[in-house]
Amino acid sequence: MSRNQTNKDSSTRTRRAIIDLLKQQGGMDVMALASEFSLSGMAIRQHLNALKEEGFVTHEEQARPMGRPTKLWRLTPEANKFFPSGYSELSVSLIHSMREAFGNEGLDKLLAVRDKKMQVQYLQHIGDASSIRGKLEKLAEIRTNEGYMAEIQDQDDGSYLFIEKHCPICEAAVVCTGLCKNELHLFRVILGEQTLIERVEHILVGGRNCVYRVREGV
Repeated sequence: MSRNQTNKDSSTRTRRAIIDLLKQQGGMDVMALASEFSLSGMAIRQHLNALKEEGFVTHEEQARPMGRPTKLWRLTPEANKFFPSGYSELSVSLIHSMREAFGNEGLDKLLAVRDKKMQVQYLQHIGDASSIRGKLEKLAEIRTNEGYMAEIQDQDDGSYLFIEKHCPICEAAVVCTGLCKNELHLFRVILGEQTLIERVEHILVGGRNCVYRVREGV
């Protein structure tokens, strides 16, 4: 393999790693990225500019208490091609076909059947987990395996944030909002009737992640 090819492959791997990190962390500046990859700021800028030319990243300026504003780099929607899509084109086509064949009421019934099956599968995976934290950990495992990149954050007030950083069914959900509605219902069933859960951020309406606040009911 030639040196040029080796350098090209290395640059490709680094740029994909930058995409993965921005997906996980959200907006980051050059120095933060340079620290993560043990590269110079100049090298990171070269990678970011290449990704920007391809349409995968963009940046916005963020004011700092002192000094000049800094650029925060973020992924564009075009970068979603690097993450699981849940066969989006096929899913969207099937949704349109089902709506045409059965109407909205028929589509809702089909989604209810899907919801019931997912409840059974999720409950089997959660097993004997009894605490909210334990159930959320199991739920995060399931959803991450399905491509949602899920994690849990403990909050100072004793509640939890259940965060999904990617939505593999986003394109399908755009044409069938019942998918998102059913997911919220699914989580409520899995976590138990006494658990309070609300969606506080939603990718479908412009959020960076889908975020659910979960807490013990009174």
